Amino acid sequence: MADLSFYISPLSEEIREEGRAQGRAQGRAQGRAQARGESILILLDARGVELTGATRERITTCTDSELSRQWLIRAVHATTAEEIFGAEDHPDR
Repeated sequence: MADLSFYISPLSEEIREEGRAQGRAQGRAQGRAQARGESILILLDARGVELTGATRERITTCTDSELSRQWLIRAVHATTAEEIFGAEDHPDR
C-alpha cells in the first residue's frame, strides 16, 4: 500500500491553501475586469459612442483587470472605440 501521509500533512495543506488563495485572487481580478467592461459599455452607450459587435465582445471578454481599468479611464473622454484601445496614440488623460 502506498504511503499517503503527505496528503494529510501540514505542508500539503499549506500548498493547497496557497493554490486556493491564488485562485481566489485571480477570480477577483477577472470579476473586476468584467465589471469594468460592463461599466465601459454603459458609459459609452450613455455618451452615444457607437460600438461594433466585435468591439463590445472585446470589452466584455477582457479578463485583464489593469487593462480594463485603463480602458475605463479612456472611455470617460473617448469619442470613438479606437481612442479606448489605442494606448500609444491616446495616453491616459
